[in-house]
Amino acid sequence: MFQTLDKPLQAIADKVHANERLSFEDGLYLDEVADLHTLGHLANIVRERKNGNFAYYNTNIHLNPTNVCVYRCRFCAFRADLKDEKAYTFDEPMIRERALEGRAGGATEIHVVGGLHHKKKFDWYLDVVRTIHETCPEIHIKAWTPVEISWFSFITKKPVRWVLEQMVDAGLGSMPGGGAEIFDPEVRKQLCEHKADSAVWFDVHQTAHELGLRSNATMLYGHIEQAKHRIDHLLKLRELQDRTGGFQTFIPLAFHPENTELDDIEKPTGMFDLRMMAVSRLMLDNFDHIKAYWIMLGEQTAQLALSYGADDVDGTVVHELIYHDAGAETPEGKTVAQLHQLIREAGREPMERDTLYRRVIRNGAEWSAGQAVEVM
Repeated sequence: MFQTLDKPLQAIADKVHANERLSFEDGLYLDEVADLHTLGHLANIVRERKNGNFAYYNTNIHLNPTNVCVYRCRFCAFRADLKDEKAYTFDEPMIRERALEGRAGGATEIHVVGGLHHKKKFDWYLDVVRTIHETCPEIHIKAWTPVEISWFSFITKKPVRWVLEQMVDAGLGSMPGGGAEIFDPEVRKQLCEHKADSAVWFDVHQTAHELGLRSNATMLYGHIEQAKHRIDHLLKLRELQDRTGGFQTFIPLAFHPENTELDDIEKPTGMFDLRMMAVSRLMLDNFDHIKAYWIMLGEQTAQLALSYGADDVDGTVVHELIYHDAGAETPEGKTVAQLHQLIREAGREPMERDTLYRRVIRNGAEWSAGQAVEVM
Protein backbone atom coordinates (compact mmCIF):
# COMPACT_ATOMS: atom_id res chain seq x y z
CA MET A 1 0.00 0.00 0.00
CA PHE A 2 1.23 3.48 -0.88
CA GLN A 3 2.54 5.55 2.07
CA THR A 4 3.56 9.23 2.17
CA LEU A 5 4.06 11.92 4.81
CA ASP A 6 2.00 14.26 2.60
CA LYS A 7 -1.34 13.90 4.41
CA PRO A 8 -3.61 15.36 1.68
CA LEU A 9 -1.90 13.18 -0.93
CA GLN A 10 -2.18 10.13 1.34
CA ALA A 11 -5.92 10.72 1.63
CA ILE A 12 -6.19 10.93 -2.15
CA ALA A 13 -4.08 7.78 -2.57
CA ASP A 14 -6.35 5.93 -0.15
CA LYS A 15 -9.34 6.92 -2.29
CA VAL A 16 -7.59 5.73 -5.45
CA HIS A 17 -6.76 2.36 -3.92
CA ALA A 18 -10.36 2.03 -2.69
CA ASN A 19 -11.68 3.01 -6.12
CA GLU A 20 -13.47 6.02 -4.65
CA ARG A 21 -14.34 9.20 -6.53
CA LEU A 22 -12.08 12.25 -6.14
CA SER A 23 -13.44 15.71 -5.34
CA PHE A 24 -12.77 19.14 -6.83
CA GLU A 25 -10.41 19.85 -3.92
CA ASP A 26 -8.57 16.58 -4.57
CA GLY A 27 -8.16 17.50 -8.21
CA LEU A 28 -6.87 20.96 -7.38
CA TYR A 29 -4.28 19.47 -5.03
CA LEU A 30 -3.14 16.99 -7.67
CA ASP A 31 -2.88 19.73 -10.30
CA GLU A 32 -1.11 22.35 -8.17
CA VAL A 33 0.81 20.54 -5.40
CA ALA A 34 1.30 16.78 -5.76
CA ASP A 35 4.71 15.61 -6.91
CA LEU A 36 4.66 14.31 -10.44
CA HIS A 37 6.17 10.90 -9.68
CA THR A 38 3.48 10.08 -7.11
CA LEU A 39 0.79 11.46 -9.37
CA GLY A 40 1.95 9.19 -12.19
CA HIS A 41 2.06 6.19 -9.85
CA LEU A 42 -1.55 6.72 -8.79
CA ALA A 43 -2.74 7.35 -12.35
CA ASN A 44 -1.04 4.18 -13.51
CA ILE A 45 -2.94 2.17 -10.90
CA VAL A 46 -6.23 3.33 -12.44
CA ARG A 47 -4.91 2.92 -15.99
CA GLU A 48 -3.92 -0.71 -15.41
CA ARG A 49 -7.11 -1.42 -13.46
CA LYS A 50 -9.11 -0.39 -16.51
CA ASN A 51 -6.86 -1.47 -19.40
CA GLY A 52 -4.18 -3.81 -18.12
CA ASN A 53 -0.94 -3.55 -20.08
CA PHE A 54 -2.63 -2.83 -23.42
CA ALA A 55 -1.91 0.37 -25.32
CA TYR A 56 -4.41 0.99 -28.09
CA TYR A 57 -3.95 2.48 -31.53
CA ASN A 58 -5.95 2.57 -34.73
CA THR A 59 -5.25 2.76 -38.43
CA ASN A 60 -6.82 6.05 -39.39
CA ILE A 61 -6.62 8.95 -41.80
CA HIS A 62 -7.60 12.60 -41.40
CA LEU A 63 -9.66 14.84 -43.67
CA ASN A 64 -9.96 18.57 -43.02
CA PRO A 65 -12.23 19.48 -45.94
CA THR A 66 -11.72 23.24 -45.62
CA ASN A 67 -9.76 25.68 -43.51
CA VAL A 68 -11.99 28.65 -44.37
CA CYS A 69 -13.75 29.64 -41.16
CA VAL A 70 -16.12 32.33 -39.97
CA TYR A 71 -14.62 32.27 -36.47
CA ARG A 72 -11.34 33.83 -35.39
CA CYS A 73 -10.39 31.81 -32.33
CA ARG A 74 -7.24 33.29 -30.83
CA PHE A 75 -5.62 29.89 -30.28
CA CYS A 76 -6.13 28.61 -33.84
CA ALA A 77 -3.37 28.52 -36.46
CA PHE A 78 -5.40 26.46 -38.94
CA ARG A 79 -8.18 28.85 -40.02
CA ALA A 80 -8.08 31.09 -43.08
CA ASP A 81 -10.18 33.80 -44.64
CA LEU A 82 -11.75 33.01 -48.00
CA LYS A 83 -9.22 35.08 -49.96
CA ASP A 84 -6.15 34.05 -47.97
CA GLU A 85 -3.36 32.46 -49.97
CA LYS A 86 -3.47 29.37 -47.78
CA ALA A 87 -7.27 28.96 -47.99
CA TYR A 88 -8.50 25.71 -49.52
CA THR A 89 -11.69 23.68 -49.93
CA PHE A 90 -12.01 20.07 -51.05
CA ASP A 91 -14.33 19.10 -53.88
CA GLU A 92 -16.05 15.72 -54.24
CA PRO A 93 -13.26 14.00 -56.25
CA MET A 94 -10.70 15.08 -53.64
CA ILE A 95 -12.87 13.69 -50.85
CA ARG A 96 -13.25 10.38 -52.70
CA GLU A 97 -9.51 10.25 -53.29
CA ARG A 98 -8.81 10.72 -49.57
CA ALA A 99 -11.29 7.96 -48.67
CA LEU A 100 -9.72 5.59 -51.21
CA GLU A 101 -6.27 6.45 -49.86
CA GLY A 102 -7.54 5.42 -46.45
CA ARG A 103 -8.89 2.14 -47.80
CA ALA A 104 -5.60 1.37 -49.56
CA GLY A 105 -3.78 1.89 -46.26
CA GLY A 106 -6.19 -0.34 -44.37
CA ALA A 107 -7.80 2.51 -42.43
CA THR A 108 -10.66 1.59 -40.13
CA GLU A 109 -11.52 5.25 -39.45
CA ILE A 110 -11.53 8.63 -41.13
CA HIS A 111 -11.45 11.64 -38.81
CA VAL A 112 -13.23 14.68 -40.28
CA VAL A 113 -13.15 18.21 -38.84
CA GLY A 114 -12.56 21.57 -40.47
CA GLY A 115 -13.46 25.22 -40.73
CA LEU A 116 -16.95 26.71 -40.93
CA HIS A 117 -17.06 27.93 -44.50
CA HIS A 118 -19.66 30.72 -44.70
CA LYS A 119 -20.21 30.15 -48.44
CA LYS A 120 -21.04 26.46 -48.05
CA LYS A 121 -24.54 25.26 -47.28
CA PHE A 122 -25.39 22.37 -45.00
CA ASP A 123 -25.74 20.00 -47.95
CA TRP A 124 -22.05 20.44 -48.74
CA TYR A 125 -21.07 19.23 -45.26
CA LEU A 126 -23.63 16.44 -45.49
CA ASP A 127 -22.16 15.40 -48.84
CA VAL A 128 -18.68 15.19 -47.31
CA VAL A 129 -19.95 12.39 -45.07
CA ARG A 130 -22.13 10.83 -47.76
CA THR A 131 -19.31 10.78 -50.32
CA ILE A 132 -16.94 9.03 -47.91
CA HIS A 133 -19.59 6.51 -46.89
CA GLU A 134 -20.62 5.71 -50.46
CA THR A 135 -16.99 5.37 -51.55
CA CYS A 136 -15.78 3.28 -48.60
CA PRO A 137 -18.72 2.06 -46.52
CA GLU A 138 -16.46 -0.13 -44.40
CA ILE A 139 -14.56 2.88 -42.98
CA HIS A 140 -16.01 4.37 -39.81
CA ILE A 141 -16.66 8.12 -40.12
CA LYS A 142 -15.87 10.11 -36.98
CA ALA A 143 -16.83 13.65 -37.89
CA TRP A 144 -17.86 17.13 -36.76
CA THR A 145 -17.39 18.64 -33.33
CA PRO A 146 -20.28 20.35 -31.50
CA VAL A 147 -19.02 23.66 -32.87
CA GLU A 148 -19.70 22.43 -36.40
CA ILE A 149 -23.00 20.75 -35.50
CA SER A 150 -24.14 23.98 -33.83
CA TRP A 151 -23.20 25.93 -36.98
CA PHE A 152 -25.18 23.51 -39.13
CA SER A 153 -28.17 24.01 -36.83
CA PHE A 154 -27.78 27.78 -37.18
CA ILE A 155 -27.57 27.84 -40.98
CA THR A 156 -30.45 25.37 -41.45
CA LYS A 157 -32.59 26.79 -38.63
CA LYS A 158 -33.15 23.19 -37.57
CA PRO A 159 -32.66 21.55 -34.15
CA VAL A 160 -29.39 19.82 -33.30
CA ARG A 161 -31.18 16.47 -33.17
CA TRP A 162 -32.37 16.90 -36.78
CA VAL A 163 -28.86 17.82 -37.92
CA LEU A 164 -27.39 14.74 -36.26
CA GLU A 165 -30.09 12.49 -37.68
CA GLN A 166 -29.30 13.76 -41.18
CA MET A 167 -25.62 13.09 -40.62
CA VAL A 168 -26.27 9.57 -39.32
CA ASP A 169 -28.42 8.84 -42.37
CA ALA A 170 -25.50 10.01 -44.55
CA GLY A 171 -23.04 7.69 -42.78
CA LEU A 172 -21.81 9.40 -39.60
CA GLY A 173 -20.60 6.81 -37.08
CA SER A 174 -19.37 8.84 -34.10
CA MET A 175 -18.13 12.29 -33.08
CA PRO A 176 -14.72 13.64 -32.10
CA GLY A 177 -14.27 15.65 -28.92
CA GLY A 178 -12.90 18.96 -30.21
CA GLY A 179 -14.29 22.41 -29.61
CA ALA A 180 -14.37 21.96 -25.84
CA GLU A 181 -11.28 24.12 -25.19
CA ILE A 182 -12.02 25.25 -21.59
CA PHE A 183 -15.62 25.36 -20.37
CA ASP A 184 -15.22 28.31 -18.00
CA PRO A 185 -17.17 31.17 -19.64
CA GLU A 186 -14.67 33.92 -18.81
CA VAL A 187 -11.72 31.99 -20.21
CA ARG A 188 -13.77 30.91 -23.21
CA LYS A 189 -14.76 34.52 -23.88
CA GLN A 190 -11.09 35.46 -24.17
CA LEU A 191 -10.24 32.49 -26.39
CA CYS A 192 -13.20 32.16 -28.73
CA GLU A 193 -15.89 34.68 -27.86
CA HIS A 194 -18.34 33.97 -30.68
CA LYS A 195 -17.97 30.21 -30.91
CA ALA A 196 -20.49 27.74 -29.46
CA ASP A 197 -20.38 27.98 -25.68
CA SER A 198 -20.06 25.14 -23.19
CA ALA A 199 -23.84 24.71 -22.82
CA VAL A 200 -24.10 24.12 -26.57
CA TRP A 201 -21.12 21.73 -26.49
CA PHE A 202 -22.77 19.61 -23.81
CA ASP A 203 -26.19 19.73 -25.46
CA VAL A 204 -24.78 18.43 -28.75
CA HIS A 205 -22.94 15.56 -27.07
CA GLN A 206 -25.92 14.64 -24.90
CA THR A 207 -28.17 14.61 -27.96
CA ALA A 208 -25.65 12.50 -29.85
CA HIS A 209 -25.51 10.02 -26.97
CA GLU A 210 -29.31 9.87 -26.86
CA LEU A 211 -29.26 8.94 -30.55
CA GLY A 212 -26.81 6.12 -29.85
CA LEU A 213 -23.67 7.86 -31.13
CA ARG A 214 -20.45 7.53 -29.15
CA SER A 215 -18.14 10.52 -28.85
CA ASN A 216 -14.86 11.72 -27.41
CA ALA A 217 -14.04 14.70 -25.21
CA THR A 218 -11.07 17.06 -25.02
CA MET A 219 -9.57 19.90 -23.01
CA LEU A 220 -7.15 22.50 -24.35
CA TYR A 221 -4.63 23.38 -21.63
CA GLY A 222 -1.52 25.50 -21.27
CA HIS A 223 -2.79 28.92 -22.38
CA ILE A 224 -4.59 31.44 -20.13
CA GLU A 225 -6.52 28.98 -17.96
CA GLN A 226 -5.75 28.12 -14.33
CA ALA A 227 -5.85 24.85 -12.40
CA LYS A 228 -9.35 25.57 -11.08
CA HIS A 229 -10.63 25.89 -14.66
CA ARG A 230 -9.07 22.59 -15.67
CA ILE A 231 -10.55 20.66 -12.74
CA ASP A 232 -13.96 22.26 -13.27
CA HIS A 233 -13.74 21.20 -16.92
CA LEU A 234 -13.02 17.59 -15.99
CA LEU A 235 -15.82 17.44 -13.43
CA LYS A 236 -18.35 18.78 -15.94
CA LEU A 237 -17.35 16.00 -18.33
CA ARG A 238 -17.61 13.44 -15.56
CA GLU A 239 -21.10 14.67 -14.72
CA LEU A 240 -22.40 14.22 -18.28
CA GLN A 241 -20.74 10.82 -18.50
CA ASP A 242 -22.61 9.81 -15.34
CA ARG A 243 -25.86 10.65 -17.10
CA THR A 244 -25.25 9.25 -20.60
CA GLY A 245 -22.23 6.93 -20.59
CA GLY A 246 -21.64 8.00 -24.20
CA PHE A 247 -18.04 9.23 -24.02
CA GLN A 248 -15.35 6.79 -25.09
CA THR A 249 -12.07 8.63 -24.72
CA PHE A 250 -10.72 11.81 -23.17
CA ILE A 251 -7.86 13.60 -24.92
CA PRO A 252 -5.93 16.33 -23.06
CA LEU A 253 -4.67 18.68 -25.77
CA ALA A 254 -1.63 20.89 -25.17
CA PHE A 255 -1.84 24.40 -26.59
CA HIS A 256 0.67 25.03 -29.39
CA PRO A 257 1.14 28.82 -29.65
CA GLU A 258 3.08 29.18 -32.92
CA ASN A 259 1.19 31.10 -35.64
CA THR A 260 -1.65 32.01 -33.27
CA GLU A 261 -2.68 35.31 -31.63
CA LEU A 262 -1.31 33.89 -28.36
CA ASP A 263 2.20 33.25 -29.64
CA ASP A 264 3.71 35.07 -26.66
CA ILE A 265 2.72 32.13 -24.43
CA GLU A 266 5.26 29.35 -24.05
CA LYS A 267 4.27 25.86 -25.13
CA PRO A 268 3.52 23.52 -22.18
CA THR A 269 6.48 21.48 -21.01
CA GLY A 270 6.61 17.70 -21.09
CA MET A 271 6.23 17.70 -17.30
CA PHE A 272 3.02 19.72 -17.60
CA ASP A 273 1.77 17.33 -20.28
CA LEU A 274 2.34 14.33 -18.03
CA ARG A 275 0.64 16.06 -15.10
CA MET A 276 -2.45 16.76 -17.20
CA MET A 277 -2.52 13.16 -18.40
CA ALA A 278 -2.34 11.81 -14.85
CA VAL A 279 -4.83 14.27 -13.35
CA SER A 280 -7.28 13.49 -16.14
CA ARG A 281 -7.00 9.75 -15.53
CA LEU A 282 -7.63 10.16 -11.81
CA MET A 283 -10.54 12.58 -12.07
CA LEU A 284 -12.39 10.91 -14.96
CA ASP A 285 -13.14 7.65 -13.19
CA ASN A 286 -16.07 6.91 -15.54
CA PHE A 287 -14.06 7.26 -18.77
CA ASP A 288 -12.56 4.00 -19.98
CA HIS A 289 -9.78 5.57 -22.03
CA ILE A 290 -7.32 8.47 -21.86
CA LYS A 291 -5.46 9.27 -25.07
CA ALA A 292 -1.88 10.49 -25.41
CA TYR A 293 -2.12 12.04 -28.87
CA TRP A 294 1.40 11.49 -30.15
CA ILE A 295 1.10 14.15 -32.87
CA MET A 296 0.54 16.78 -30.20
CA LEU A 297 2.78 15.45 -27.40
CA GLY A 298 5.68 14.18 -29.46
CA GLU A 299 6.70 10.54 -29.52
CA GLN A 300 8.81 10.48 -26.34
CA THR A 301 6.27 12.25 -24.13
CA ALA A 302 3.52 10.02 -25.54
CA GLN A 303 5.58 6.99 -24.53
CA LEU A 304 5.99 8.32 -20.99
CA ALA A 305 2.29 9.16 -20.85
CA LEU A 306 1.51 5.44 -21.16
CA SER A 307 2.79 5.17 -17.55
CA TYR A 308 1.00 8.36 -16.44
CA GLY A 309 -2.58 7.30 -17.06
CA ALA A 310 -2.86 7.09 -20.84
CA ASP A 311 -3.78 3.83 -22.58
CA ASP A 312 -4.13 5.03 -26.18
CA VAL A 313 -1.74 6.85 -28.54
CA ASP A 314 -4.26 7.57 -31.35
CA GLY A 315 -3.26 6.14 -34.70
CA THR A 316 -1.40 6.28 -37.97
CA VAL A 317 -3.18 9.65 -38.53
CA VAL A 318 -1.89 10.67 -42.01
CA HIS A 319 -2.55 14.24 -43.26
CA GLU A 320 -2.75 15.96 -39.86
CA LEU A 321 -2.87 19.72 -40.46
CA ILE A 322 -4.28 21.51 -37.41
CA TYR A 323 -1.39 20.93 -35.00
CA HIS A 324 1.22 21.18 -37.71
CA ASP A 325 -0.07 24.61 -38.69
CA ALA A 326 0.56 25.54 -35.04
CA GLY A 327 4.18 24.41 -35.18
CA ALA A 328 4.07 20.70 -34.34
CA GLU A 329 7.34 19.08 -35.44
CA THR A 330 6.14 15.48 -35.30
CA PRO A 331 5.61 13.54 -38.55
CA GLU A 332 2.16 13.90 -40.16
CA GLY A 333 1.68 10.15 -39.83
CA LYS A 334 3.22 6.87 -38.68
CA THR A 335 3.20 3.32 -39.94
CA VAL A 336 1.73 0.51 -37.87
CA ALA A 337 5.24 -0.86 -37.36
CA GLN A 338 6.38 2.50 -35.99
CA LEU A 339 3.41 2.63 -33.61
CA HIS A 340 4.17 -0.89 -32.41
CA GLN A 341 7.76 0.14 -31.73
CA LEU A 342 6.66 3.28 -29.87
CA ILE A 343 4.32 1.26 -27.66
CA ARG A 344 6.65 -1.67 -27.02
CA GLU A 345 9.55 0.63 -26.11
CA ALA A 346 7.24 2.02 -23.40
CA GLY A 347 6.73 -1.48 -22.01
CA ARG A 348 3.15 -1.86 -23.21
CA GLU A 349 1.39 -4.36 -25.47
CA PRO A 350 0.09 -2.86 -28.74
CA MET A 351 -3.56 -3.52 -29.49
CA GLU A 352 -5.16 -2.34 -32.72
CA ARG A 353 -8.72 -1.19 -32.12
CA ASP A 354 -11.45 0.27 -34.25
CA THR A 355 -13.23 3.51 -33.34
CA LEU A 356 -15.53 1.68 -30.91
CA TYR A 357 -12.63 -0.10 -29.17
CA ARG A 358 -13.22 -3.50 -30.70
CA ARG A 359 -10.17 -5.61 -31.46
CA VAL A 360 -9.20 -5.37 -35.15
CA ILE A 361 -8.42 -8.63 -36.94
CA ARG A 362 -6.15 -7.73 -39.82
CA ASN A 363 -4.72 -9.29 -42.96
CA GLY A 364 -2.77 -6.49 -44.63
CA ALA A 365 -5.18 -3.79 -45.79
CA GLU A 366 -8.12 -6.12 -45.20
CA TRP A 367 -9.60 -6.15 -41.72
CA SER A 368 -12.64 -6.97 -39.61
CA ALA A 369 -13.76 -5.87 -36.17
CA GLY A 370 -13.94 -8.45 -33.42
CA GLN A 371 -15.22 -8.20 -29.87
CA ALA A 372 -14.42 -5.47 -27.40
CA VAL A 373 -11.05 -6.06 -25.73
CA GLU A 374 -11.40 -7.65 -22.30
CA VAL A 375 -8.89 -6.86 -19.56
CA MET A 376 -8.20 -9.85 -17.33
